[in-house]
Amino acid sequence: MFPSDIHDLARKLVESCAAKKCFVAVAESCTGGLIAGAITEIPGASDIFERGLITYGNLAKSEMLGVPAALIERHGAVSAEVAEAMAQGAIQKSRADIAVSATGIAGPGGGSTEKPVGLVFFGIAARAGAAFHQRVQFKGGRDEVRLQSVKEALRLLLAAIED
Repeated sequence: MFPSDIHDLARKLVESCAAKKCFVAVAESCTGGLIAGAITEIPGASDIFERGLITYGNLAKSEMLGVPAALIERHGAVSAEVAEAMAQGAIQKSRADIAVSATGIAGPGGGSTEKPVGLVFFGIAARAGAAFHQRVQFKGGRDEVRLQSVKEALRLLLAAIED
């Protein structure tokens, strides 16, 4: 279903998490469940995948992940602050050891000079308390931006687990 590079990253993630006995959660906006889909495509994912939360709208981010509405109003849904809060919310609302979030503008519309189409923020949070974000500007159409986002989210999860 997914391209081989995404499939390979997802397989490595499932194997690494299984070996370390850790659980993963995802909080998705612009990817609409594709990160969860890539992970659960791999046999054995049920041993490591705790849950996926698709919070496409701002109200969902607040209700399901506990992202403060004021934070969204101040920084916008597509921001480093909201990405971190989404990942932290996924940790708090699950039994996962590590979580990734993705919030961005996949296009073709919705972009601005400040936040162009293809801009995606990722958050990573760990139950141990560490949290960080990453900003990436992808090129291409909607499908390309979303698939590149899945690949980056998996890469970030792997890097965090292997640290």
